[in-house]
Amino acid sequence: MVAHLPVLTIMIPLFAGLFMPLLGRLNRAIVWPLAVGALGFATFGSIHMLVDVATTGEAIHYSFGGWALPTGIGYRVDLLNGMVLAMIAGAGLLTSIWMLRPAQKEIPDEGRTSYYAVFLLCCAGFLGITITADIFNLYVFLEIASITSYVLIAMGGRRQALYAGYSYLIVGSIGATFILLGIGHLYMRTGSLGMADILSQFQADTSLYTLSDVRTAFAFFTVGLAIKMALFPLHGWQPSAYTYAPSPSSLFIASTSTKVSAYAFYRICFGVFGLAFLTDGLPEIRQIVLVMSSAAIVLGPLIAIRQGDLKRLLAYSSVGQIGYIMLGVVLLNVDGLTGGIIHFWNHAAAKGSLFCVAGALVFRTGSSRVSDLAGMGRRAPWTSAVLTVAGCSMVGVPMTAGFLSKWYLAAGALEADYVFVVPVLIASSVFTAIYVWRVLQLVWFAPKDVEPAVTSEVPWSMRIPALALGAACLVFGLTPWSVDLARSAAVALGVGS
Repeated sequence: MVAHLPVLTIMIPLFAGLFMPLLGRLNRAIVWPLAVGALGFATFGSIHMLVDVATTGEAIHYSFGGWALPTGIGYRVDLLNGMVLAMIAGAGLLTSIWMLRPAQKEIPDEGRTSYYAVFLLCCAGFLGITITADIFNLYVFLEIASITSYVLIAMGGRRQALYAGYSYLIVGSIGATFILLGIGHLYMRTGSLGMADILSQFQADTSLYTLSDVRTAFAFFTVGLAIKMALFPLHGWQPSAYTYAPSPSSLFIASTSTKVSAYAFYRICFGVFGLAFLTDGLPEIRQIVLVMSSAAIVLGPLIAIRQGDLKRLLAYSSVGQIGYIMLGVVLLNVDGLTGGIIHFWNHAAAKGSLFCVAGALVFRTGSSRVSDLAGMGRRAPWTSAVLTVAGCSMVGVPMTAGFLSKWYLAAGALEADYVFVVPVLIASSVFTAIYVWRVLQLVWFAPKDVEPAVTSEVPWSMRIPALALGAACLVFGLTPWSVDLARSAAVALGVGS
């Protein structure tokens, strides 16, 4: 079975989602345990493969039907996507545990089985995007993940959720069209869909980089994936989607969706076009992405300061955080990429923790207004502690993962002679500290005469995943192995030694 983990990690959540409506008709009580079990296996498989790759130093290759790439379809696991696979599966598992009680309140009874099924299909789509070694397969899994994401956002039943899901569908379809056009241009020039095969053709003949269809393909990929990851100023779909989606949907999509699209951009840049193209082939796009990332890093938290809804505040915060991840690509050195890769995990853990808190607020009060957090620390200390740790990681307080990612990004910026990036990072941390302190002040230092809207802790099925994500912010910040893995993954991309 270990030899088939690459395919089983995808197929078990996929088939569990496909058969869940039938099983739910027979016995609705089996739905939640099936989702937890399927994602528990995916988490085990992802971690096992990551440990295997980190231990041996060799990527895992899996070919379907004995047809090796580029002729057939294959999966590949290396350090970079091994880390992302573990992130997606872990976030999916914790979300599936957390959603038991919120789903009972926010999802109508008749649609709950379908909701779990769509959730598993979305998880399978994200995992497939990450593990595939074929660019057309990447597009197929991207569409599976996108379509199910639209449904997960809209399934709360509220008019705003339907509008947000429909808006995301329109914008996401435009992004998918750009990506498909990029694939078509690459196939027209190289005659291949295998990522490694296309890269080897470019490395064997660097004159291909000067061709207009190759440059056009990269531009299409950049625009399409920038839309999918909500990179400023192409982020318009995200605030409403995160705000009005059911709480479990907000939690999972915020923890994974934009990071998966950012990973896809990393893979396209280094695993398809190669480092030489990024430095010499089309440097103008690198500069454009640098400007977009820097703008996102500053403006995301600046806009978040003004928000009165906690989910919307976190949505604009995510706009800024995705800028950190994309900044790692354009710096093109080991420190910069290390910071960007660490931020995959940091953002998944911190934003997952914060959306657990937002979901707890909705669960107890029926709304996600920031003002309803007043006095929560007196009645829900565990949930408030998670909010505090995750908020500190977002700011970049030492001993949290956020500090490490910002430190390495700053070091990478100085090495790349982008000195202006350092004050951008500092300004972003200051703006983030402002809205985090505003929230924490309400939670811990509300006047004694203020009666808290949150009157008690959430159930343990919601508390344990939140505590696990909050603890991850500290574990990633205090242990060296996260940096070691990220640095090794950066080196494997070819930017240094």
